[in-house]
Amino acid sequence: GPTRHPPHLRAMWVWEGGTDWYRDMTHHGGLVNTFFANWYDMQVKTVQYGLGERGPRSRATGALVCGDETLSEPELAKNRCDFGGSILAHPLDDAYHRARWAGWEKVIVPLLSAANWGGQGLHPRGNFEGFVRAASKHKWLEAHGLEHWTHFYTDYGRLLQKRFFDYFLKGEKNGWDKQPRVQLQVRHVDRFVERHESAWPIPRTRWTKLHLHPGGQTLGREPAREAGKVTYDARGDGVTFLSAALEQDTEITGPLAAKLHVSSSTADADLFLVFRVYTPDLREVTFMGAIGPHTPIAQGWLRAAHRKLDPRLSTPYRPYHTHDRKQPLRPGQVVELDVEIWPTSIVVPKGHRVALTVRGKDYEWQKSTGARLTNFKNELLGCGPFLHDDPRDRPQKVFGGNVTLHAGPGHPSYILLPVIPERGRR
Repeated sequence: GPTRHPPHLRAMWVWEGGTDWYRDMTHHGGLVNTFFANWYDMQVKTVQYGLGERGPRSRATGALVCGDETLSEPELAKNRCDFGGSILAHPLDDAYHRARWAGWEKVIVPLLSAANWGGQGLHPRGNFEGFVRAASKHKWLEAHGLEHWTHFYTDYGRLLQKRFFDYFLKGEKNGWDKQPRVQLQVRHVDRFVERHESAWPIPRTRWTKLHLHPGGQTLGREPAREAGKVTYDARGDGVTFLSAALEQDTEITGPLAAKLHVSSSTADADLFLVFRVYTPDLREVTFMGAIGPHTPIAQGWLRAAHRKLDPRLSTPYRPYHTHDRKQPLRPGQVVELDVEIWPTSIVVPKGHRVALTVRGKDYEWQKSTGARLTNFKNELLGCGPFLHDDPRDRPQKVFGGNVTLHAGPGHPSYILLPVIPERGRR
């Protein structure tokens, strides 16, 4: 069996990681994330063992990077899997995905989980879920912004990790035992402010509903009094519901969720939700994300046929879908959808507005940005490389109709926001 170390020689640190192979990584809300197929093409096949003389050489030693053998293309293909095809072949959360799931209940050693607010599409969900659900009695959460690599290599992240490991692996008395359980870099429009909390979600959160009003496409504190609906192209830019100007600075930090009542002209519908912030003159506020320079405040996804909830794991602020069977729609049938929106943090200034956009395709800050990285296939338009655009996963016949959002009596539709009261902020 594995070597057993004394308790002070075991610890786990996860920097911007994913733990649920299905929900965090390959299928967002049931939609295939094409990142992994593209990553395999760009970052695995290009350095596969057997490229030999056709591969690169080390600048330091001159040695062949991809092994001394030079194999033929058929031999190389035989030695690798069809990664994207394997993911596509498992549309539900089955044994294939479970075999690749970390299993929070197995984590009993001290844990430090570091999340990135701007890592939408891959990293942050696993960090928050891992912190909340890990079995360890000694666990800490940290959340920050900026690029995937910035805080990892600079002093902020390096020294945080060093304190954690020095305490648990070396037994140094460096005060880590007094470290608050949650350390947040709370995001403002122009800076980050560090704050410590006792738990996640933040215990004093005021869970606040902003209701959809289809007639004026607005968000309001009160539910719509009259029935209303709005229809959009199921593969288009969707519809945006905008709030009134905020009367005071408002912090929104934590997990979000939306309850929507939806019908489709076809047997299914993919919903792409974007929580957004606008300046008083209606310019959108975006941030440098983990990968991509124009990342929105928060995003969530759900395939309507995957709407079944796990009542044991679901909460009002974090619906948990089983993804174990499909429930196709009948055209025109109104169904209730609870949509998980990944955690975020933003202090929205007075006079700014918040908005919820319900789309039929991935978010785009604008049609072209010129932002590219050589190891990704796509231009970075707002979602980085984490897209949901495989036509095999979203056939026109099933996802090419119209979607209608319903609100009013009998169809309560809203976004639930984690508002942090000003009193008690530290």
